Amino acid sequence: MTSTVQAVSQSQSGRDSTIARVELFLFKQEMQNVAFDVSPSGIDMPDVRSSRTRLAITLETRDGCKGEYIGGRSDIVPHLSFGAKRVLGQSAFDRERFYTDLRRHLRKEDRIGLSQLDIVLWDWLGKQLGASVSDLLGGGKDRLPAYASTWFGGDGSGLEHPEAYADFAEECYGLGYRAFKMHGWVDGNVERERSAILKLGDRVGGRMNLMHDAACHLITFADALAVGRACDEAGFFWYEDPYSDLGLSAHSHRRLRELLKTPILLGEHVRGLESLATLVLAGGTDFVRADPNFDIGITGTMKIAHFAEALGIDVELHGCGPAHRQCMAAIRNTNYYELSMVSPSRGQPVNPFYAGGYSDLLDDVDSDGSFPVPKGPGLGVEYDWDVVTRNLVNHIVIE
Repeated sequence: MTSTVQAVSQSQSGRDSTIARVELFLFKQEMQNVAFDVSPSGIDMPDVRSSRTRLAITLETRDGCKGEYIGGRSDIVPHLSFGAKRVLGQSAFDRERFYTDLRRHLRKEDRIGLSQLDIVLWDWLGKQLGASVSDLLGGGKDRLPAYASTWFGGDGSGLEHPEAYADFAEECYGLGYRAFKMHGWVDGNVERERSAILKLGDRVGGRMNLMHDAACHLITFADALAVGRACDEAGFFWYEDPYSDLGLSAHSHRRLRELLKTPILLGEHVRGLESLATLVLAGGTDFVRADPNFDIGITGTMKIAHFAEALGIDVELHGCGPAHRQCMAAIRNTNYYELSMVSPSRGQPVNPFYAGGYSDLLDDVDSDGSFPVPKGPGLGVEYDWDVVTRNLVNHIVIE
C-alpha cells in the first residue's frame, strides 16, 4: 500500500522510499563522577569513572536518504532487531502502520524496543522533506524552559545529605534554572527524604518550582504519604512515582491524591497508550508522563500528549534529547524540559556523541533557564560517529 505522502514525494522527486538497510550499534560511553554499582540509576560520586552501553541506529532507503538516532536503552536490541526486519522492504513513510502492526506482534512484551525505530523514521522523514520534526508536528516553540533533574544521592557523593540538595538547587538557580527536581536516596529513608524536601522549600521555594521523584524507592503507602506531606508543606510542583508499586496502582494513587495537595505525576513505568489512559481515567494521576525512548517513539508520545490534552491535563516528557525537544516544541499542554541527570560533581559523559553544538549538559543552559529546539532537518542534530566506532561493542546490519 502506498501512502499519499509517499506517492506525492516519489512523483515529484523520483525517489524510492523503500527501506533497504538498518544498522544497530552498541558502544561504550565513558562517564565521570557518577557510579552505577550501588544503583543502576546512577549516583553522584566525585572522582569515579564508569561506563555504560549506548545504542545507535541508522535507517537507509533505496534513494540513499538516511535517518539517524542515538539514545534509549541498550537492552532492547532483540525487539528493535525484530522490528527492523519487519519493516525492511516497506515504505519509510508508513510509520502509523508500523506502530499498529509491530505493537501487535510484540503484545506480550513491553514494546520499548520499537521506540528507536520510530524515532529514526521521523528523522528520515524530516531529512527527506527538508523540515524539522517539530515543524512536521506543528511546531510553535523555539525554546524550552528546563528543570535540573539530579542523579541520586549516596554516601560519599556530592548529594550525600539534605543540605547538599539545597546547595545544588541554589547553584542551578544561579545558572538560570527556575525549576529543580530531586532524586533522593535509594534506601527508602523517609526522614532523610523529608528533610531534603523541607530544606529545598526553605532555600529556593518561591523562586523555583520544585519536584520530588522517589523513583519507587519508598516502600509503603505510609512512607509515600509521609514524604508527600513534606512536599505539601514545601509547596512542591509535583510528586513523582512515590513508592514500590512502581507507579501502577490507580487505586492507591487516587487515595494519595485525596490526602495530599501536591499533584501526583505517574506514567514512566506504564507501557502503552491504553494502559496509561486507564490509569488516568481511574483517577490515578494529575500529570501524565511520556517518553519517546519508552513509548514507541515520537508517534506514541504524541498520541499520549493528545490524549492528555483532550482531558485538559498536562503531559511532562521524561528525560532529555533531540527527540524530546522536537516533541515538546509541538505540545501545548506541557511545562518543562527535563535536563537529566545532573549533579554538583558534574556526572556526565567523558566522550559526548553529539557534534555541531547540541548539548544536554547542565552548564550549557541559557541564562533564562531554557534550551533551544534544533531547527535543522529531522531531529536537527549531528552525531560524532567516530565516538561510536572507536568504542564499538557490537554492530548489527539488517538488509
